[in-house]
Parts: sequence; structure tokens; C-alpha cells
Amino acid sequence: MGSIISHNRKCRDITVLVIFIAFWIAMIVNSSFGFNQGNPLRLTYGVDYKGNVCGDKHSDPNLSKLELRYWQNPNQVYQSGLKDSQFKLADARTICLSECPIPSDDSLYWVCDYPEGDIRLSMKDWINRNYDYFEFLTPEMRNSSLQLQGPCYPVIFPSVNVYWSCQFIARPSNTSLKHWQQMGGVSINEDIVIDKSIHKSINSRSAVLKRYMADIGKAWPVLIVCGGILPLFLSVIWLMLIRHFVAAMPWITVVLFNILIISVTMFYYLKAGWIGNDAISPIIGEHDAYTNVYGRELTHLRAIAILMTFIMAVAILTSIAIVRRILMATSVLKVAAKVIGEVQALIIFPIIPYAILAVFYMFWISAALHLFSSGRIVQNSCSSNCCTYDLVAKRVNCDRCCGYSIHYTPHIGVAILFHLFGCYWVTQFFIACSSTVIAGSIASYYWARESIRFLLESIRRKIKVSDHWPENWIGKAAYQSSQCFLKCIEWTIKSVNRNAYIMIAITGKSFFSASSIATELIMNNILKIGRLNVIGDVILFLGKLCVCLSSALFSFLMLDTHKYRSAHNKISSPLLPVVVCWALGYIVATLFFAVVEMSIETIVLSFCQDSEEHQGLAQYAPPLLIETLGDQNEVQRLTQGPQ
Repeated sequence: MGSIISHNRKCRDITVLVIFIAFWIAMIVNSSFGFNQGNPLRLTYGVDYKGNVCGDKHSDPNLSKLELRYWQNPNQVYQSGLKDSQFKLADARTICLSECPIPSDDSLYWVCDYPEGDIRLSMKDWINRNYDYFEFLTPEMRNSSLQLQGPCYPVIFPSVNVYWSCQFIARPSNTSLKHWQQMGGVSINEDIVIDKSIHKSINSRSAVLKRYMADIGKAWPVLIVCGGILPLFLSVIWLMLIRHFVAAMPWITVVLFNILIISVTMFYYLKAGWIGNDAISPIIGEHDAYTNVYGRELTHLRAIAILMTFIMAVAILTSIAIVRRILMATSVLKVAAKVIGEVQALIIFPIIPYAILAVFYMFWISAALHLFSSGRIVQNSCSSNCCTYDLVAKRVNCDRCCGYSIHYTPHIGVAILFHLFGCYWVTQFFIACSSTVIAGSIASYYWARESIRFLLESIRRKIKVSDHWPENWIGKAAYQSSQCFLKCIEWTIKSVNRNAYIMIAITGKSFFSASSIATELIMNNILKIGRLNVIGDVILFLGKLCVCLSSALFSFLMLDTHKYRSAHNKISSPLLPVVVCWALGYIVATLFFAVVEMSIETIVLSFCQDSEEHQGLAQYAPPLLIETLGDQNEVQRLTQGPQ
């Protein structure tokens, strides 16, 4: 291979390598903080009046089956919803239940605090009694309860499970309210404010962001299947089809892309409620058909549906515009298919970086969930009158009645941004490593034929006299063999997207030096290879989109099953899991499609290098490549040789 491919390699870009190692150390420390301080349950469930996260089995008491947050005192909820009110909903008394209470039709139900002190009930018995032990209260406790100071509170308003919080519906039960008044209870406000106060908290931007992150944790089987296994299978199938049905693949890719992008857009319309009756709802479980609760997630889905409509229109028009160029794409892919056919291990090589990235993503997503939930639960500082009955102290306590909130410090935001950047850097690092290995394999195979080429050319020149074939059978066999071997060394290369990695593989230089060499080669030959790169990149990009759109489509189908539409596994919106599957599918497709891309780009750069080495006339370029580039004189020279 002479001076074309360097063999005396040495370490390059040491400074960047040291920075990358330091980054990994920081990444591990950053993730350790999240694992130590975070609790993903906080992303889904609220906090009770003791600072416990609902659904947490490690809390005191055990709340493993009590996942719904319920506001006990309706007047506190009403007061928090008034304008200019000093009382905040975060300070209202909350408790964790297994289902939202509904007023009785013929009596008055109560929801009492967790049993402790003189209330000799187990948590199990308390749950079985529907959280009601009013009959066990002393006269002092009953009087305190009638003042809405606990330990028991009346169920006056119906409530519905909205994202694991019991939102009041401003339709008080006349029967329950009548019983409450007959018992001498204080006045209870019935305004619509009581409805809007809780809904405003549930629908806040921070609450929506937490739910989106929680959706990722709940939908992890979907991420594995639709973001990992499915794109792996589809990418390998696409490469196999390119190998055996290269002429048909550009047409199949364009048609399939249009079908998939239309299908995905229609699913967004379905979930946005613009087609059919399958719009997402913030309400979990059974509820009154007349109860209508709006969620911010629906607005986001509708915005994405509009965006997808625009993208779909542009994509379809673009695919129509490139139909006339499909034949050129076929020529490009034929060259890549020939390389894949000769070096078939290239098809399965991307499984190695795929496996490494799969392990990394599992670690990264788990750490991200813990980082997003790594705030501290602290008691609020309030000056409001929120006295409550203390079952342990056996008296009304007004000292420490403020509620609890999750407090996020500024450094958590920085840690999350660093974690997001880490995902991008690691992904690009392994994609680059994979591309460099593929480029090295193809370049080595291409330039290794140089000496062979000289030998065969010499034999061909000696045995061919003018336009006559050799008379003896040995000469004929030698001539045919030489021609056969000459055709076997036809090659292709990839687009110029990763030209630096290709020149690293060929020259062994550092990234910036290799990039400079590749850029110079490309600029010197831009008129020859420009149209080749554009149409080839478009078809390959559409192929990647076919894979990731398939991942998005199947993730929609999986998330539409009963498992993710009810009970505690219900996701707030399919938006983020689908987007993540889309992104993972694109990354997996990029790893595998790099085989074709790097094949084309490496052959193109080798062609440029070949032209530079031989005064503008490539000596070792495959005829198919030169035909694609449109240089018919070169095709004739390579196929017929000197006379």
C-alpha cells in the first residue's frame, strides 16, 4: 500500500482523550449524587402532611398501596385559590389514599388521619374502613373535627383521580352538606375556586415536566422493544436488502417513508382528539362521564400534531422532487452493495457499538430519573393559621402545621444539563469510533489491491497484442483471470459527513489534521462528487427515517395497550416515550447505516486521493464509480486500457 495508508501509528489527540476521561469521572460522580439523593416516585406522586411521598413503602407509615394525594380540608383548598391569598396549596393538609373519596348518598363520610396515638387501628384496618374512624373519637376530637381541624374531615365534594391527585369537583353533595350542618360543622365554601385551585397546581409546568420524566420510567419496556430491538432488526434487514435488491431499494425506501410519516402523523391526531375519540385524558380510572378535566399535555400533543403536519407535507414534496434522481442513487448504492458483499462482516460489526451504547443508555436513563427527582423534602415556612389535631400530643397543634415541598437547589439544574450533554458526547463518541473502524476496513481493502493491480496490468499488457486475443489457452486464461480480478477491485465510498474519520483511518493523523486533508480533497473535487453525495445522503437519510418512524409507530401501538392507559402504569402522554424511541431508533440506524455511508464516502475520498496521486487521473477507481461521476473517458480508459 506504499504511502497511502500509514502503518506506523501513534497516539493522537491526547489532550481530548484526557478531557474525555475526566468527563467520565465527573459523569460517574454526578450520577452518584442522583442515585444517592433521588427518588423517582417523587416524579409521579405527591407529598403528605408528614413529608412522606405517597406510594413509598419505606415511609412511616408504610404507604406502598396509598398512591393518591388527597386534600382533607376543603376550606384550605378554597383559601389557597383566592387572589392575594397568603395561604398556599402546598401548606394545605394532605394525606395518601388508595382511591379518591366520593360523598355518600344518605349519610356523611369522613376521611381521618393515619391512625396513631389512642386510635388503636392498624393501617390495614384503617384502609378497610375507608379511612373512617370518626365513631372512635373522643368528644374533644369530634369537636375539633367539626371545626375542620381534624383528626377527621368530612367528604363534602366528589373528587376524581387526576394524575394521582384527588381533584375536587365543585358540585357538593347536598345530603352530606345537610348532615354536616346538622352536626354543627363550620361553614364550607362551595365556589368553583375549590376546583381550579388543585387543577392549577397539577397542571403547572414543573408538574408536567415531572410527569414526562416519570413516563420514561414507566415505559421502559417500550424503550427496549421499540427503541432498541426493533431498530436493530430493521437496520440489519435494510442492509441485507441493499446487498441483494439494490436497484429496488431507493424506490422502496421513498414509498415506505411516505407511508410511515403519514401513519405517525395520524397517531398524533388521534391522541390529540382531532380524529376519533381517543384523546389522552388526565383522569385515571373510572369517573363520571360528565366530568371534563383539561391537561397541558393535550396542548403539547396538538402542537406536535401541527408540526408533524408541516413536516409531512415538506417530506412528501421532497420525496416527489427526488424521484427523477432515483437512478443516480441506485448507482451510488450499487457501489456500496459491492463493498458490503466483499466484506460481509461489516453488516454485523455495528452490533458491538450498539451493545455498548445499550448498556450506557440503561445507566444514563436510570441516573437521569434519579437526578430529576433529587431535590430535598423540606417543610415550608408559613405564617398561616392551619391548626390541626395532633393524635400523639392529644391536642390541637398550631406550631408546625405547614406543608412539605420538594426543594430543588440551583446546582441540580446544572447537574441535569451536564448529564444531557454527557449523553450527546458519549453517543457521538461511539458513533465516531464505529465510523472510523468501518472506514479503516474499507480503505485497507481498497488500497491493498494496489500491488495486485500493477501486476495484473503488466500481465494484461504483455498478453494483449493490438486488438487480438492470445492464441494459446494459457494466455486466454491469464487474460480472462486478470480482467476478472480487475473488476473485483471496484469500490465505493461514502458521503463527506465523516471524512475526517476516513482520513484518520488512512493516514493515522489527528482529528483536525485529517479533517484538513479531507476538506482539501473534497474542495478540489467538489464538482465531481457533489451530486453523488447529495442524492446518496438523501436516500440514506430517508432509510434512517424509515427505521426511526417505525420505532415511533410501534411505540404508539404499545403505549395504546391497557397496561399504559390505566392503573399505576398509566402514562400522562405518549409524547416523550415516542420521541425517545424515535431518537433511539435513529441512533441505532445511524450505527448500521454507517456501513453504507462510510463505504460510499471512503471510496469517494480514495478516488480523490487517487486522482491527487496520479495528476488528476484516478488509476484504481472502479468503472461504476467513474460512470456515476459522469467521466466517460475515464470509464473507457479503465475498461479498455492503453492500446
